Amino acid sequence: MPKHETGKHSESDLLHLVDNVNREEDVDYNRRSFLKAMFATGLTMSAATFPFSIHALTGKSKEALPQVKIADVKDVPKGGSVVFNYPDESQPAVLVHLSNGEYKAYNSKCTHLQCSVFWSQEQEKLVCPCHHGFFSVENGQPLAGPPKRELPLIELEIRNDAIYAIGRKVRHHA
Repeated sequence: MPKHETGKHSESDLLHLVDNVNREEDVDYNRRSFLKAMFATGLTMSAATFPFSIHALTGKSKEALPQVKIADVKDVPKGGSVVFNYPDESQPAVLVHLSNGEYKAYNSKCTHLQCSVFWSQEQEKLVCPCHHGFFSVENGQPLAGPPKRELPLIELEIRNDAIYAIGRKVRHHA
């Protein structure tokens, strides 16, 4: 900006500076560009996360889980339980034979801090001794303690007097 001999800017120079700040089309253009960019970002994020949303809502896994024999029916008395691993050796699980004759099975890592959960026949609950967590044997839902999510349900099938694990539901809300 040209300076006058006194070293100060002239009054007309200062008016031109204010003109740049007061341009409505610059503000509108910036708002419009910002909104377009935000809309495009939102659309992109929605499209990118859509497959994960579908997977979470259906709770279905793409890979088929193995069918594993847990025990013979005669080896699990009413009120009794059997510890096994499913779907692989790194996933401990527990099968419970309820007093009503029904069988229930869950992965037995507590959903709070992964401590081992075991069946308490006296309390008729699945118990996590680490932080006094309790789960319903009927549906795997937490009853007390810090756990907030249900235990993963293991789907069962009885064939030829044997109990098989045939699948797993991580979010079953049963």
